[in-house]
Formats: sequence, structure tokens, C-alpha cells
Amino acid sequence: MNDLFGDLLDQPINILPRDGVVEYYGDVFEQLLADKYFEYFFENILWQQDQAIVHGKHYLTKRKVAWYGDKPFLYTYSNTTKQALAWNKYLIQVKTKIEQITSETYNSCLLNLYHNGSEGMAWHSDAEKDLKRNGAVASVSFGAERMFAFKHKRDKKTVSLNLTNGSLIVMKGTTQTHWLHRLPPTSKVSTPRINLTFRSIVGQ
Repeated sequence: MNDLFGDLLDQPINILPRDGVVEYYGDVFEQLLADKYFEYFFENILWQQDQAIVHGKHYLTKRKVAWYGDKPFLYTYSNTTKQALAWNKYLIQVKTKIEQITSETYNSCLLNLYHNGSEGMAWHSDAEKDLKRNGAVASVSFGAERMFAFKHKRDKKTVSLNLTNGSLIVMKGTTQTHWLHRLPPTSKVSTPRINLTFRSIVGQ
């Protein structure tokens, strides 16, 4: 879907037909800077394998994650709880630019590292009780281009787009109520992707 647009859009485009807003901004970081951010985050973020407890069984993912924030926020999903680490200066740089672009504020960031196309994320919505209800979730991509998909919870309609190095989407409004999203695995991608998802924790 990116191919229909320029690298950086004059105005974001809502890619959802109804029941939510997902604004696609195009590439908000020029490629050399996006590459530098990728290299720094790949080498310096305190990555850990993600964990999930399903039906009493403990699972570790190949995908790695990290959780950062304004203070040591607790964030619980998949029946496990993470405590936020303190921002580093490069996360703050990206956060500041995203806040300027989106006119939103964020107090935390969940980072995901996918080593290649075999690693993905299953259908889910970001609607945990720790998150601001109907709050904006800004997702920045660095590294390999990957497809990202949405599926309506009721009629199963799907929408997808390719997220390129340095691109930004923002999910907000009732998106998490009515839509699921995922990063499908693919055999066509052999290089890593880092995804920064800025969000707002409340009540802590």
C-alpha cells in the first residue's frame, strides 16, 4: 500500500474504512538517520525474549522486547508483567519527534526486535488495563520492510500495508476496540526489523 504514496505524506491517511483510526504518515525519518537509529537500538537496547503464560504454560518467544518509560511503569500483557527502564537519549529523540508529528504525548515505549521474517506477532489488540483507553499508540519501524495487517473483530474485513524503514503509523480512537492487528511471518525477509510502539500508561 505504501507504493501508492510518496515517502513522507503531507497529511496522514486513515487506512481503516470504519470503527477506528490508523493514520499512516509514510517515512518520517530519512533513510540514513533511520539506519543509524536501527544500529544503535539493535546494539544498545536491553533486549530480552518476550514471555507469555497461556493455559498455565510458560512460553519464550524468539522475538525480543524491551520496555522503557518516564518512570518504572508496570505493564502487564500475556499474563506477565514488565517494569519500565529509564529512557536513553536516542529513544527520547525519536519520542520527541513523534510527539511533534502526531500532536500526542507518550510516557512509555514497548520495543520489538524481529530477527527475520520467520518471527512475527499473532492477532491481538493493545487494550490492556494499564493503557489509556482509546489512547494513541504510535508505531515506528526501523530496518526490514514488513507487512502489517488489521482485521475487524466482527466482520473479519482485513486491511494491510507495508511498513518501511523510518515509517510511522498511529492507532487511535476506537481502533483497539474494533480491530485486531498482527505482523505476519514471511519467508521473503531475511534481515531484522525493530519496532518502537509509543503509548500512555495511566493510573501509576
